[in-house]
Amino acid sequence: MKKEDIIKSYQLARKQYAALGVDTDKVIAQLDDIVISLHCWQTDDVGGFEREGAELGGGGIQATGNFPGKARTIQQMRGDLDKAMSLLPGRQRLNLHAIYGEFGGKKVDRDQIEIKHFEGWIKWAKKRKIGLDFNCTCFSHPLADEGYTLSSKNPKIRKFWVEHTKRCRAIAAEMGKQLGTPAVHNIWIPDGSKDTPVDRYNLRRILKKSLDEIFSVKYPKKYLKDSVESKLFGIGSESMVVGSHDFYLGYAVKNNTMITLDNGHFHPSEQVGDKISSILLFVDELLLHLTRGVRWDSDHVVTFNDELLLIAQEIVRANALKRVKIGLDFFDASLNRIGAYVIGTRSAQMAFLFAMLEPREALVGFEEKGRNFERLSYLELMKAMPFGAVWNYYCMKNKVPVGRDYIEEILNYEKEVLMKR
Repeated sequence: MKKEDIIKSYQLARKQYAALGVDTDKVIAQLDDIVISLHCWQTDDVGGFEREGAELGGGGIQATGNFPGKARTIQQMRGDLDKAMSLLPGRQRLNLHAIYGEFGGKKVDRDQIEIKHFEGWIKWAKKRKIGLDFNCTCFSHPLADEGYTLSSKNPKIRKFWVEHTKRCRAIAAEMGKQLGTPAVHNIWIPDGSKDTPVDRYNLRRILKKSLDEIFSVKYPKKYLKDSVESKLFGIGSESMVVGSHDFYLGYAVKNNTMITLDNGHFHPSEQVGDKISSILLFVDELLLHLTRGVRWDSDHVVTFNDELLLIAQEIVRANALKRVKIGLDFFDASLNRIGAYVIGTRSAQMAFLFAMLEPREALVGFEEKGRNFERLSYLELMKAMPFGAVWNYYCMKNKVPVGRDYIEEILNYEKEVLMKR
C-alpha cells in the first residue's frame, strides 16, 4: 500500500472516530503499551532441545501437520523468531518452556536444570531489548507417563516434579533480574484421568501440597510473577483434570498468585471474556494464553473472532490493561509456522485496537440511563467503523508491512530459508 493512501485513509478515520469522542492518536500511543509474549513452541511443534531429534509426546500435548521448515536447532529457532518479530508492530516478549535450554548435547534431567542452560536466551533477549517468560515442562517425560506429576501419589514422581518446578521458578527469577523486567512463570500440568476417577479429593490435596512446597521459596515480584493454569480436559484426561479452574481459582485467590486463562481450556459454551471482570476483583493480576479452540482445545492459530474480541473488550472496559499479561499459546504444524506467529499476534493486536477504539464514555452513559437502544446502536455502528485504516496507519508508523504485504515476505523466507532445511 502507498504511504500517502494509508495516511489519507487514517485522516478520514480519525475524523469519524472523533465524532464519537474517540482520539485515535491517543489510542495508537496506548497500543504500544500492549506487550504480547510469543510462545517459542510454535517454531518446532513443542519438540524442545533436551536431546537431538526430540519430539513431543504424552500429557495431552499434540501438534498436527508436517509442514516443511520446522526449526531443528536453537539457531534456526532464533532466526525464525527474529523474522516473525520483524513483521510485527508494537512490542513483544518471548515465552520459553524448560525443554528449550541449551544443554550442549548432554543429558540434563529436568530436576537438574540451571540458569546456565538459559544464559544464551538471556543474552539473545538483551540484544533485542525484550523480556522473557518461562514455564516448567511437566509433560513429554517418562515420569509423566502415568498421567500424574505434581499430584502423583508416588512420592518419587511427585518429588521429581516439585524439584523441577522449583528450579524453573529460580531460573525465571534470574531472567527477570538480568533483563530488568519480571518474568512470568506459569505452571500447567497434564494430570488427570482418562476414565472416571474415585479419589479426586486426595489427588487435589496432593497438588495443593506440591504447590505450597514450590511457592515456599519467595522471590521479589520485580523479578518473578507466578501464575497457575487450569484446563477442562486433554488427551488422556478426558474424565477429570486435577488442576481444574475451580481448584486453581481458589488457590490463586487464597495465595494471591496470578491465574492463567487459556481460552482453549474451557467448555466451548463458556465465555472466558466474562470471567475477567470477576477474577480481577480478587487477584492483582492475571495471565492470558490466547488460542483458538475448535470443538475442544486444539490450539488453532488465533484469529480476530468474537471470542478474542470479547476478551480484549472486557480488559479495556475494566481499565485493566496494566493488570493483565498477554501471551499466545497455539502450535499448528499444518501451515507456515512464521506465518502462524504473524497472523496470531496481529489478530490479538487488532482485537485490542478495536476494543480501545470504543466510545466507552458514551456507551456507559447510555447504559446508566437505561438507554439500551442507543447503546446497542453504537455497538453495531462500531462494526462498520474504519478501524482497518487505523490499524494500517499503526503498522506504517511501526515500519512493518501493511495489509497483505507481510504475506510475500513470509513466502520469500519460506523459499529461501525454510525449504532448505
